[in-house]
Amino acid sequence: MTNPSLLILPGDGIGPEVMAEVRKIIGWIGDKRGVTFDVSEDLVGGAAYDKHGVPLADQTMAKAQEVDAVLLGAVGGPKYDELDFSVKPERGLLRLRKEMDLYSNLRPAQCFDALADFSSLKKDIVSGLDIMIVRELTSGVYFGEPRGIFEEGNERVGINTQRYTESEIERGARSAFELAMKRDKRLCSMEKANVMESGILWREVVTRVGKEYPEVALSHMYADNGAMQLVRAPKQFDVIYTDNLFGDILSDCAAMLTGSLGMLPSASLGAPMANGRPKALYEPVHGSAPDIAGEGKANPCACILSFAMALRYSFDMGEEATRLETAVEKVLADGIRTGDLLNDEGVTPVSTSAMGDAIITALDASL
Repeated sequence: MTNPSLLILPGDGIGPEVMAEVRKIIGWIGDKRGVTFDVSEDLVGGAAYDKHGVPLADQTMAKAQEVDAVLLGAVGGPKYDELDFSVKPERGLLRLRKEMDLYSNLRPAQCFDALADFSSLKKDIVSGLDIMIVRELTSGVYFGEPRGIFEEGNERVGINTQRYTESEIERGARSAFELAMKRDKRLCSMEKANVMESGILWREVVTRVGKEYPEVALSHMYADNGAMQLVRAPKQFDVIYTDNLFGDILSDCAAMLTGSLGMLPSASLGAPMANGRPKALYEPVHGSAPDIAGEGKANPCACILSFAMALRYSFDMGEEATRLETAVEKVLADGIRTGDLLNDEGVTPVSTSAMGDAIITALDASL
């Protein structure tokens, strides 16, 4: 048996700092659980542009296609704001998603009890929240053609095209239904079938796929109402399936219900490879936070929890994923926090590294 392989792309800003804490976890699993990962590292985003003149080198893209999973930190920063759109750091991430055909984006929104007071909503509304948003990731308005800025008469016009095929909707729907089967067996599909033909097709396809999963209670909701319901009564949802644009917006809305972007992981999955594992990219939801980069203030939990998702979805190590998630929850419950998770004056936040060390200690205690 070969070791599971992982490509690490720390990226920009706080990416390298939070990724260093994930490496501690990987080392712990090797030392204490007997599973050794073949880890390689490369550049993405601004870091790749600085060295190669592109946000993702071809050789890095080739590596990503060969490994069992990719773990990415963050990309971007103000020093790259003036770059041409084609070479902005974010294009490296979009290339990974598109060429690996990562069509199913999993964005959990879970509110740990210790952090319920950090939500912008009342504690009783978010306490115990556990939602999974499945966002179709490789089609829709972000990729549709025609697109661009054109001259029309005496003014410019910006054009983006919302385009979905039945097969693109269907494969994402199956991913969402399979997840729902492992959770509370409830799925809400969100679109705008009242004003968009793509929404009409979306609803028809999801309804058809739903007949193959009779145990899952399927409901439909317009995406604008979905945004309102997420901040009114979020615990009514279990799994939400939606398109690329609405998923981008709704998942960020759900993210803030939990209190901090520094706590939120994500997974982007594609079709199974020859070894049965899905093409996969894992990344924290937060950005590169250039204002605190290099200061040891970053919260590594989202990146660590992204690795926990990799353990569960890529490496069939669900028990170890749960162990890691529980360790993070234990550390938070003990009051060990980075600066983004403090609301009491006079309490000193721990550093990025100290947070990682505390999670290792909690893992040791779990054995």
